[in-house]
Amino acid sequence: MTQIYEDGTYLDNNPLWHAEDSPWKAKQIRSIIEKNSLNPKSICEIGCGAGEILNQLSEQYADEKEFIGYEVSPQAFELCNKKSKNNLIFKLSDLLEDTAVYFDIVMAIDVFEHVEDYFGFLRKLKEKAEYKIFHIPLDLSVQTVLRSSPIIKGRKSVGHIHYFTKETALETLRDTGYEIVDYFYTAGSLELPNRGWKANLLKLPRNFAFSVNKDLAVRLLGGYSLLVLAK
Repeated sequence: MTQIYEDGTYLDNNPLWHAEDSPWKAKQIRSIIEKNSLNPKSICEIGCGAGEILNQLSEQYADEKEFIGYEVSPQAFELCNKKSKNNLIFKLSDLLEDTAVYFDIVMAIDVFEHVEDYFGFLRKLKEKAEYKIFHIPLDLSVQTVLRSSPIIKGRKSVGHIHYFTKETALETLRDTGYEIVDYFYTAGSLELPNRGWKANLLKLPRNFAFSVNKDLAVRLLGGYSLLVLAK
């Protein structure tokens, strides 16, 4: 599965490398940083893709902070490296192999569901920063399991090879040594445009169910991810 990020397959399936979702994701990240009164000087992203999340954050924070993105895909690096500037740089390399760096925050935004050995990945990542921010798709719900096609589609189009609920995502982080500081759901299926007609049909029931019982709504209908701040 990992070869799709280096041989051009992933770029063919996702020509923008999800840059169109990045302003929304940057907003969620800034929210959890400010909610917890963090004042990081250095923010790193592993698997930064097109680099647009870091680009958005670097523009919002200006020169207050240093931003650095690591990416192993040559195709993605071509996209992100064009956005380099005074407070933002990118590296075509694996952060986990860079032994000489340590950051205030390291982000893994929609990343470890792609990684074959995600337990090993998480244990190594833990040593790279004081705080970690994860955005984790919650692909497992009653409706996705009953239909099965959304899971298979995600596997083929965006390379998800592991699937989580809120509970299994948080337990995975705890199992690999993390302390959970804060978390909340993000509603990409409701707030992002162009999710498809099926997602549009589910907007009303998802909104209503979420207003009644957040956990039950996510477990039944899906369409949410989890943003986690950990140490």
